[in-house]
Amino acid sequence: MRPLLLLLLASSLPAQSGENVLLVVNRNVPVSRQIADYYRPRRSVPLKNVCTIDTTGEEEIQWGVYEQQIERPIGECLKRAGLVDQVLYIVTTMGVPLKVDGPGSRDLSERASVDSELTLLYAKLKGQRYTRVGGVPNPFFMRRDSPFQHPAFPIYLVTRLAAYDLADVQAMIDRSLQARNRGKFVIDLQSEKDEPGNDWLRTAAMLLPARRVVLDETTRPLYNQTSVIGYASWGSNDDHRTQRLLHFQWLPGAIAAEFVSTSARTFRRPPDSWAPNTNWADTSRYFAGTPQGLVADLIHEGVTGASGNTYEPFLNACARPDYLLPAYHQGRNLAESYYLSLLYLSWQSVILGDPLCALKP
Repeated sequence: MRPLLLLLLASSLPAQSGENVLLVVNRNVPVSRQIADYYRPRRSVPLKNVCTIDTTGEEEIQWGVYEQQIERPIGECLKRAGLVDQVLYIVTTMGVPLKVDGPGSRDLSERASVDSELTLLYAKLKGQRYTRVGGVPNPFFMRRDSPFQHPAFPIYLVTRLAAYDLADVQAMIDRSLQARNRGKFVIDLQSEKDEPGNDWLRTAAMLLPARRVVLDETTRPLYNQTSVIGYASWGSNDDHRTQRLLHFQWLPGAIAAEFVSTSARTFRRPPDSWAPNTNWADTSRYFAGTPQGLVADLIHEGVTGASGNTYEPFLNACARPDYLLPAYHQGRNLAESYYLSLLYLSWQSVILGDPLCALKP
């Protein structure tokens, strides 16, 4: 895409700011407060847009805790400050519970990420009610030419400032402020898979400027790439991947998406000796319940934004790179780019990063 056309597309999008962000802090977890104190002045989030809740610091909770200690007080914050319509993005901080356990299995499960469930809060405050079972269709999915605004899209876009520790989160925030539209989009297929995911990866490559794309269709995973601004792959589900870390040189503002089911299951840091794998039969190689890779590794390496899942979303509910990467390249902010790519809400997704992060021309 020519620079002038890119600039015109970016300038046609609404300019959002900290006025459109609700920052959620868990009073009972020091790192949650520290992250909020670091982020708020850097994005000029008004004090009235900070919502402090009292809840557990555990990552996994039950539905009663979610409804009484998270959803209800956040809704009250929005109503009390007159922010129900003004706020477009909710930002949770590390220390706010991560996922909600529940009965059921496969696409009839009641399990969900806290953040994905919070996307429905706007409609709930307007009187809408939802079942807990399964995902809810995302009205913003594939709406690449539509500005995100209320009430046209009756949802909040929820992202999370979380990583292995405070230093990683602070570095992620700093990188979001330095994002520029430069560098390479690295797209790594697993050629042995006859899956829709490979078609989405190829389409993403087609929709991006060819001179800025590294597309690999071999069985060899890509490592040690330089000047990377966007990345999509099968992650630890690639049978040929042997290294836990990619050892990429990530540019400020870089985003990533991997087709991995449980990569946001925890933000506890595993031992340096641990490595993800595809052998589900060997439970001795599990960390936090599965052998799959962790999205926090990407943040630790230098990514500015990434998507993961708390439980099993199934492939069609993972972030779609053919919507995510072109939208971000064309000037959408991080939150809008990721939510354009998600088929379902009230499901398993966790979007890490500053929602306002966007690639400046």
